[in-house]
Amino acid sequence: MTETENPETIRYTADVVATLGLFVLLIKRGWPPFEGAWALPGGHVDVGETSREAAARELREETGVLVDPGDLRQIGVYDAPDRDPRGRYVSVAYAVEVPEGTIAQAGDDAADVRWWPLSDLPPLAFDHADIIRASIHAQ
Repeated sequence: MTETENPETIRYTADVVATLGLFVLLIKRGWPPFEGAWALPGGHVDVGETSREAAARELREETGVLVDPGDLRQIGVYDAPDRDPRGRYVSVAYAVEVPEGTIAQAGDDAADVRWWPLSDLPPLAFDHADIIRASIHAQ
């Protein structure tokens, strides 16, 4: 990097593929970008927490679903430069199978929450369809 170049700002996030049998938990985004679109629960990693801890916290805040961070299985790291229109976001994605009878309800930043059949997903925000596919193939 030369002296005239500015380093790129990178934001660190975590996403969660929470499944219940053949269903995946999605939130309807209540804010831009992709306001009104379906997406995986997730968000920024806070100061002092790991991406795994952030994933469990975001899942709880956005859907009310509680999981132990240790139960989250890492799927991969998603860092394509154009994956988010707000700028450069690097996300660590996790998967977790939740117990039968798990109830989800829209919380922090989520306009709605729903269990969607993996075989009939709506159009998804960001690269979340790729993350879900990777999760399914990793099982």
